[in-house]
Amino acid sequence: MRKVAIVMGSDSDLKTMQAAADMLEKFQVPYRLRILSAHRTPDACRAFALSAREEGYGAIIAGAGKAAHLAGALAASTTLPVIGVPIKSSTLDGLDALLSTVQMPTGMPVATVAIDGAANAALLAVQMLAIEDGALAEKYAAYRQETTRKVLEKDEALGKEAAHNA
Repeated sequence: MRKVAIVMGSDSDLKTMQAAADMLEKFQVPYRLRILSAHRTPDACRAFALSAREEGYGAIIAGAGKAAHLAGALAASTTLPVIGVPIKSSTLDGLDALLSTVQMPTGMPVATVAIDGAANAALLAVQMLAIEDGALAEKYAAYRQETTRKVLEKDEALGKEAAHNA
């Protein structure tokens, strides 16, 4: 199974990006956490992206706040799918990071999830890896069934409570 890189621009982003790591663990997808900055360590960032495929990665999740150029910087140096996680880390409540991550030029795509949406980034990476991995596809299908079941149970419980209160 290919692994997933979870890259963040600063150690202050770990609190948000931990949700991606937790979700990948749930699916038993191997991953590695990295701190690389598009602005402070551009050479290391580029070197990692250039070698990621050969190192066995199948997708890169990149989380950053403020200017949030990390996902785009990684995408510029790899043909692997890059999933951007805009992080709420400034007075603009993450809108700056969202716009910086989602507004990529044609030919340089970055899939972008919600502000602080690291868990969804991991789920998207799982879906990507599951295209070629039947066992992982089955795990993901079971996960989706479980989330559906939980919502329906909550709906039923609410219906019973509402009927009781009527």
